Amino acid sequence: HVQLVESGGGSVQAGGSLRLSCAISGYTYRADCMGWFRQAPGKEREGVAVIDSDGNAVYADSVKGRFTISKDNAKNTVYLQMNSLKAEDTAMYYCATRRYCTSMSPAAFGYWGQGTQVTVS
Repeated sequence: HVQLVESGGGSVQAGGSLRLSCAISGYTYRADCMGWFRQAPGKEREGVAVIDSDGNAVYADSVKGRFTISKDNAKNTVYLQMNSLKAEDTAMYYCATRRYCTSMSPAAFGYWGQGTQVTVS
């Protein structure tokens, strides 16, 4: 039973920073790809960043240069450092995992956390 638990969301002023964490447990296969996604009210869920087992990361254009995804394999945890936050970053943020990082489409990811809210004002 795979479990992903996000934390670190909150409210912040524009220009501020937040660091999200996602702890993964219970998977019985090697989950090489971990990603962060977000969904704003009335919008579709979108990929924010993904990272593979070698630490290679891919970012959505909207967050390049502001967000950084990283992972701690020993802790089975993935992070999303978000700097220079904008109002348009307001959304529920989810982490997810899959076997390979061949896609950043949410539909390609099978295991999801419950989400953590980020509000930028």
